[in-house]
Amino acid sequence: MINQQLVNPRSIVVVGGSEDLSKPGGKLLKNILDGGYQGDLYVSNPKADKIQGIRSYKKPDDLPETDLAILAIAAKYCPGTIEYLAKNKNTRAFIVLSAGFSEENEGGAILEKQMVDAVNQVNGCLIGPNCIGFLNRNYNGVFTTPIPKLDPAGCDFISGSGATAVFIMEAGIPNGLTFSSVYSVGNSAQLGVEDVLKYMDKSFDLETTPRVKLLYIESINKPQMLLKHASSLIRKGCKIAAIKAGSSDAGSRAASSHTGALAGSDTAADALFKKAGIVRCHSREELTIVASVFMHKELQGKNIAVITHAGGPAVMLTDTLSEGGMNVPEIKGSKADDLLKKLHPGSSVANPVDFLATGNAEQLGLIIDAVENDFNHIDGMVVIFGSPGLFPVYDVYEVLHRKMETCKKPIFPVLPSIINVKDEINAFLSKGRINFPDEVALGKALSKVYFTPEPVPETENFPAMEQKRIREIIDNAENGYLEPEKVQQLLDAAGISRVQEKVVTTEQEAIKVSERLGYPLVLKVVGPLHKSDVGGVVLNVKSDKDVRREFNIMMKIEGAKAVLLQPMLEGTELFAGVKKEGKFGHLVMCGLGGIFIEVLKDVQSGLAPLSFEEAKGMVRNLRGYGIIKGARKQKGINEKQFIELITRVAALVDIAPEISEMDLNPVLGTPEKIVAVDARICVEK
Repeated sequence: MINQQLVNPRSIVVVGGSEDLSKPGGKLLKNILDGGYQGDLYVSNPKADKIQGIRSYKKPDDLPETDLAILAIAAKYCPGTIEYLAKNKNTRAFIVLSAGFSEENEGGAILEKQMVDAVNQVNGCLIGPNCIGFLNRNYNGVFTTPIPKLDPAGCDFISGSGATAVFIMEAGIPNGLTFSSVYSVGNSAQLGVEDVLKYMDKSFDLETTPRVKLLYIESINKPQMLLKHASSLIRKGCKIAAIKAGSSDAGSRAASSHTGALAGSDTAADALFKKAGIVRCHSREELTIVASVFMHKELQGKNIAVITHAGGPAVMLTDTLSEGGMNVPEIKGSKADDLLKKLHPGSSVANPVDFLATGNAEQLGLIIDAVENDFNHIDGMVVIFGSPGLFPVYDVYEVLHRKMETCKKPIFPVLPSIINVKDEINAFLSKGRINFPDEVALGKALSKVYFTPEPVPETENFPAMEQKRIREIIDNAENGYLEPEKVQQLLDAAGISRVQEKVVTTEQEAIKVSERLGYPLVLKVVGPLHKSDVGGVVLNVKSDKDVRREFNIMMKIEGAKAVLLQPMLEGTELFAGVKKEGKFGHLVMCGLGGIFIEVLKDVQSGLAPLSFEEAKGMVRNLRGYGIIKGARKQKGINEKQFIELITRVAALVDIAPEISEMDLNPVLGTPEKIVAVDARICVEK
């Protein structure tokens, strides 16, 4: 667990501190000095008495007791140094910058474990190894630049990659993004991204905790911890955005070579972020833009006024917002007419509000006041104001700054002239403001933030099921795919509506069951896994004669054990299924059947268990949702029953986590009911 010796140390020793600023130990020491660290600062280096004006202890024995040790020495010396400082100098926090550990080879992994064991023995904390360090408002414990503006209201940033942390800060700092702390966890030998987030949740303070958290993750090793504490922080009023890298096979290999751990399932990570309420980003730029949106007042609706003196950017922003599901609604009426009279001839207030290239600071103020007070259907504003370089625009940006302070509706500034009015933009940023230089990137970020769901409630009512019966079936099952009778029993115990069916092993039994079920029928071979591939599925069987013929053909298929008979039903083909994704748990999927899965990949996913609202969101986010709802005079399906089926599938695997795979495909839907027609369940204990 992160401790005060790391966060606010009274004393720091830089082991391997150097005069050479091209070395990590040298640059880190300079950064600490430049940051004005207020505690006692020491250096441990056997070759010098003073380094950068700080006393250097040649022998560890001579060192005073110290809260925090930052190591910039060869990997092979790190375990012994940590063990000595922990036992003899009361050191309880360690940052290891050095590389050469688990990311390289097995020998390095052994050294890494030795360090963790030594730290754990004294209940200390370890950041790294193979990282750039840690910084907050108390000290600059990193060997890199830039050092961001450290602001109590800035972002808390946790990164699994040191270099990426630097690049993300470089993307955000020029636009005015500030930081409160930066954790570079490197190999995450003891503390990973999830552990740091847990600390932030446990130490949350309503008055002092920064409200924006940024994550760069390559491997999610503790998904349940991440879900629990991210959700908790967001419920407390924080906002979290994250990049999860390693989504492709090639990306996973790259992540593995850097962190020593494989990247998790990307689909499961996406479902986890959605469940937690985390805004998922896919680039450094997107992460910093979403963070910058977080730093502004929150949008209470999706209706945006675009205020501009340049038509092109306003058109591009309007297109982007519309494509993202936001609205740029028309502004009209008597108050709009009154506003138009105060602007230059040729201006427009219809939205976008275009007050032309000749627009000035006074007019901008009038427009913002009108949008704030007179147009209640508008939820927020984007102000686009650049310059061709003809005259200064300090007065415009000063008005913008003052209105951002006083308006209740959020105002997002797009100041694109980063060369022509560089000085004016810098003056604007110096007031604590943030600039969005690109309107399209801002528009995408606004949509992403607005449509990211809230975290799921801590407590939910899940569907009632026969838990005892479910456990009985699973406990008595062997590994592998369950026999059809057991599948039927499980579905019944879970309250999942299924087609009436019967497995038969003789021709006479097949005829008897056929008469009871009624024609037409579907016959399916029992035994082979992929029935259709071996001719093991026959539809629309209408007579006793046909049953006899198809039964005998199927029983000759290699691996056939029996034949399953079902009534032939009609309806819209749907799909629901489950796949166990390692530490993430069970990934529940739903979609339309047939071509929508096989070709269009129109599937939505969520992590079990699922609330009714989560399942409803999955269904309504399907691209083919119009078919479920009913389109072009075609009847839809019973959406409520389909949603409930999905929640029951999720609850089933929560009760029976031994289920590794489950397919309900197809599920047939009509306006009256939802029925599972075919089901496969695989158990792995």
